[in-house]
Amino acid sequence: MNVSHIPKLPIPPSLLGSEVSSFTEFTVTQRMPAIARRVIAENNFPLEINTSLENLATELPAGYLQPLLNDTAVDFSAWNTYLELYKGQRWVDVPWFFAETYFFRLILEITNYFRPGVWQGVDPFKLQKSQGLEASLDSISLLCGQANNWLDNSQPKEESNKTALTALLYFALWGNRVDLSLWSAFESDRSRFDIQTQLAHILVNDASQVTELLTNSQGGRIDFVIDNAGFELVCDLCLVDFLLTSGLANRVYLHLKPHPTFVSDATIKDVHYTTNFLAASGDRQVISFAQRLQDNIASGRLVLSEDYFWTSPLAFWEIPDYLKNELANASLVIVKGDANYRRLLGDRHWELTTNITDIVCYLPVPIVALRTLKSEVAVGLKPEVIEQVAKSDSSWLTNGQWGVIQLIV
Repeated sequence: MNVSHIPKLPIPPSLLGSEVSSFTEFTVTQRMPAIARRVIAENNFPLEINTSLENLATELPAGYLQPLLNDTAVDFSAWNTYLELYKGQRWVDVPWFFAETYFFRLILEITNYFRPGVWQGVDPFKLQKSQGLEASLDSISLLCGQANNWLDNSQPKEESNKTALTALLYFALWGNRVDLSLWSAFESDRSRFDIQTQLAHILVNDASQVTELLTNSQGGRIDFVIDNAGFELVCDLCLVDFLLTSGLANRVYLHLKPHPTFVSDATIKDVHYTTNFLAASGDRQVISFAQRLQDNIASGRLVLSEDYFWTSPLAFWEIPDYLKNELANASLVIVKGDANYRRLLGDRHWELTTNITDIVCYLPVPIVALRTLKSEVAVGLKPEVIEQVAKSDSSWLTNGQWGVIQLIV
């Protein structure tokens, strides 16, 4: 891979909340206030905290950014630096990716997540995460049963590995559709979907090349930049488990958020909560899967890593050198989900047909993006594909019904 520090192309403008009738405007003026109010409804925070959350919700559509005040937090000085560019500006006038990442960081400030005391370390989105996991237990059982069958398969190894890997890539892709910031954890049918019927909804499908790469780099290291907790995380962990148990990877690194953000994004604590929940499920197939994960974590073959870069408003090409060098140790980096995809592209107005390798040329390792489209940012699409999908679905860029498996080598 040809590596430079930034994209080869001129960098287009950022998406903004002030773009009339855009999904960005809808998010900043409606979705984000609704998320803040849901935090009030789902927690037992004191009146003072709830008042501050309601004030945040009220000011989002037309109000101005407020500063962080708790200077004891680890990332306080970094955020002060990020905020310098946007002092005195309205929420809708700053780049959308900045607005969203800062909004979720402010929720933690308001709920005293970083401040010593009774609310320190309390995840304001915990209820939705745990409900989402519990609601998908039937689907998890089916998935674990299938994954265990693949591992026990008596077919020729390479052939069965490719079959399993392809299916697990699809699960890792579509598991993203249950992102809790878009769908309620309480909808009963959120995680029930048939992988095969979704194939026509993959706009770029490099699954066979990714499968080839994984089967040829036996015994290497695979890194995942993880997105959501809940059913999606279980889908990711099924792929991780298969890679480690089959010997296709010697080690897997999960890059996780250092604190709650974007409602459902996974932290190290969420991974442990998930494996413990599955281990106590009473389902034999699920328990054996959970025990393998716990054993791999204990042995150091599955490494849980966190970094404040993943909760920053920075584009992927602004990755610090130490983290870039860490990712360079992998034979493949799997980047999950919509927000991570937006970070890969700097959350900017690229032409939909732009070659993704001309933008994502800043890491010295192959990358695959597994992403369902939930924002007006996408590249690497063929003109005829864009024309066809736009005719069949007017909200195809944002409704989570369409996906990409894009390999960048």
